[in-house]
Amino acid sequence: PYTTLFRSESGDRAIDIAHGTATRLARPVDVVISDVRLGDGADGMEVLAAFQRSQPQTPVILMTAFGDVENVMKAIQQGAYDYISKFPFQPQELLQCVARALERRRLAEEGTKKPKEARGKIREIVGRSPAMLEVYKLVARVASSQSTVLVVGESGTGKELVARAIHSHSPRAKEPFVAVNCTAISESLLESELFGHVKGAFTGAQHAKRGYFEEAQGGTLFLDEIGDINPKMQAQLLRVLQEGEIERLGDQKVRRVNVRLVTATHVDLKQAVQAGRFRADLYYRINVYPVHIPPLRERQSDIPLLV
Repeated sequence: PYTTLFRSESGDRAIDIAHGTATRLARPVDVVISDVRLGDGADGMEVLAAFQRSQPQTPVILMTAFGDVENVMKAIQQGAYDYISKFPFQPQELLQCVARALERRRLAEEGTKKPKEARGKIREIVGRSPAMLEVYKLVARVASSQSTVLVVGESGTGKELVARAIHSHSPRAKEPFVAVNCTAISESLLESELFGHVKGAFTGAQHAKRGYFEEAQGGTLFLDEIGDINPKMQAQLLRVLQEGEIERLGDQKVRRVNVRLVTATHVDLKQAVQAGRFRADLYYRINVYPVHIPPLRERQSDIPLLV
């Protein structure tokens, strides 16, 4: 039951076809697959723009041999359904992508609204491998949500860079981004650093102090190595996520906080839950959107770029 148009054109001719197809067809196109580089100075982003204007419900899949950060983020942010590398070309991957796009369209026609895409640019993360393209797409898709994100990866894979990218593409981008390495702060001080304290709360507390949650008000708080925090701190974080409230150390006054939490760990938290070292309820709270960062050995084609 689907309309299929086969075209082999390049440059301005391809753009003309896109504009004409999007505006003059008697019935909507079901799915569009376009190369990014069409020759003669034209590109698939113009094809995407044509359908976004005239048939925004039509999923557009872009393909390219030149996968990079800017193109992936720009395509996803401007409404492309997906972005696929041509080399190596995997026919089954394309078929599955088309099937998902058609299902998404079916759901949209039944009243499911498409979430707004995040805006912004990302330059800090380096990589053009297929594994990293998946990371970029995830960042673009989860950024506009208010839900918690768990970034998982080995030490040195760039988890904080991903957290910053999520923040910079989110509606909170103009508000603070506060990064905390939980293992760099002793257990005795971590509570005070996160929640703050009042004067006299402990020896040496000569002044009241705002904690990182208050410093990040309206923005994003990134907690690195959350898998290493103690059970007491796990319970306190769970309360913040459930109630949106904190209490400074030594104070009974409840303070409301509006903070998006992004966490990261190199620990297998699911295994830690099974072993009783990490609270299951906290795990499910922070793992709403998981993002896995591949180690460099799984994306060796990115080494020259990093060098």
